[in-house]
Amino acid sequence: MRKPTVFLAVIIIGVIIAVSFIYSGLYNVSANAPHGGVVSWLLSTTSHASVERRARGIEVPDLSDDALALAGVNDFNSMCAGCHGAPGREPEAMGIGLNPPAPDLAEEAAEMTAAELFWVTKNGIRMTGMPAWGKSHEDEDLWPVIALLTRLPEMDSDTYESMLAAAAGMGHHSTDAPAAGHSYDEEPDDHGTYEHP
Repeated sequence: MRKPTVFLAVIIIGVIIAVSFIYSGLYNVSANAPHGGVVSWLLSTTSHASVERRARGIEVPDLSDDALALAGVNDFNSMCAGCHGAPGREPEAMGIGLNPPAPDLAEEAAEMTAAELFWVTKNGIRMTGMPAWGKSHEDEDLWPVIALLTRLPEMDSDTYESMLAAAAGMGHHSTDAPAAGHSYDEEPDDHGTYEHP
């Protein structure tokens, strides 16, 4: 009879302490204050396990075509590079202020499968600043970005800049994006834009 009473008392005291801590304001929520080791480990481990589990059934298209990566470089530059950086480029102001910091995508791409990269890009990660790009992009618009991501571990700044120059008019976020219904296989005109039919 005594053990259940002690157990219940411990639970009640624990809840009171937790609620008191939450309302005390003692925990610093500033983005300038990094997470402690235990919290960082807990969030990182939970995130990796969650992504791995949810990416299992994703069917990955053939990402080996260089044209697919070329079609994704403008979108990567617009959607990802500002926070994560890019070959030869540091993150921009918003990326520098994130807590936890946005990871180096060359390192992530070396450790994650294409399916996992796609899942994160499409669905985002809560409480990290990583948005769910699937809210504003179709799957077929995201796979070119994943094709580019899979090449990042071996890419240097010269290659990245050359790809950006060669990709004028390609991608969802290009300033010279092709008109709706046009494929990236079509040739752009002399100005790097695509004619309407």
